[in-house]
Amino acid sequence: MASRGGTLVKASPPAPVTAPAPSAPSARAERVPTALLWAAPPVLALALAFLYPLALVVRESFAPGAYAQVLASTSFRDALVTTVWLAVAATAGCLVLGFVLALVIAFVPFPGGRAVARFIDVFLSFPSFLVTLALLFLYGTVGMANGLWTDLTGAADGPFQFLTTPWGVLLAEITYFTPFVMRPLLAAFSQLDTAQLEVASSLGARPLRIVRRVILPEALPALAAGGSLVLVMCLNEFGIVLFTGAKGVTTLPMLVYGKAILESDYAAACVVAVVNVLISVGLYTVYRAVTRSGGRQGPRRSPEGRRRRAGA
Repeated sequence: MASRGGTLVKASPPAPVTAPAPSAPSARAERVPTALLWAAPPVLALALAFLYPLALVVRESFAPGAYAQVLASTSFRDALVTTVWLAVAATAGCLVLGFVLALVIAFVPFPGGRAVARFIDVFLSFPSFLVTLALLFLYGTVGMANGLWTDLTGAADGPFQFLTTPWGVLLAEITYFTPFVMRPLLAAFSQLDTAQLEVASSLGARPLRIVRRVILPEALPALAAGGSLVLVMCLNEFGIVLFTGAKGVTTLPMLVYGKAILESDYAAACVVAVVNVLISVGLYTVYRAVTRSGGRQGPRRSPEGRRRRAGA
């Protein structure tokens, strides 16, 4: 109690002393060791299972004269050209076929369309050699098609002999990798504003014009993402080429197999593997850039802008 001007005034209790709050840098410094402890096991497992073997391959590739010998060889240049043209041709075929099939599934109503769309997701889990075996059963030298031909005509051999050529490898790759293009396309078509299609149809645009002016521009990011992914996988495909038994078709993965297993030339095999990895990583970087840019949604167009675009 205190006296102020003859009046008793109750004194206020002293304010409690609080400890100063920890600064933001110190709090972050406390969280860093915990984050390192959590990150150490997966990083260590990744290093032992992947990075260490990859480092051994890279080290083996630097054997004296290995790069000069391999890069100057005709077999490497032929394998590189074969790998690139097969991958590019298969990607182009997958883009065209995948776009047409995705259009039919998404915009053409037919019985079982939803089941077909779900089957595509299941098909993505199939191994590549399974599709190749199915084609061999159909069009192989002793397959069903050749068997029917010889039974009907009495000929000694059937006319379908293309599976042992580069065209057979190309057909198998297009058959197997097309769903990898269809999956992002179907996802993009499911988000397409149907008002654009209705506006274009009301303005008298024909189906092909609607596809060209409305649907295709919206599908370009999905096509780029799917095509980039297919191109990367085709460059590294081994099972399809091996199971078709195509003569004279040697890709970079097949060249690695031949150098390492058949010739026991591990230095040359490691050089080819390093080149294949560099090409694949570069294309995967492009694929990630495309998917990131495709994920960003652009500004919504006004109804008037849709009409101008559809009727242009």
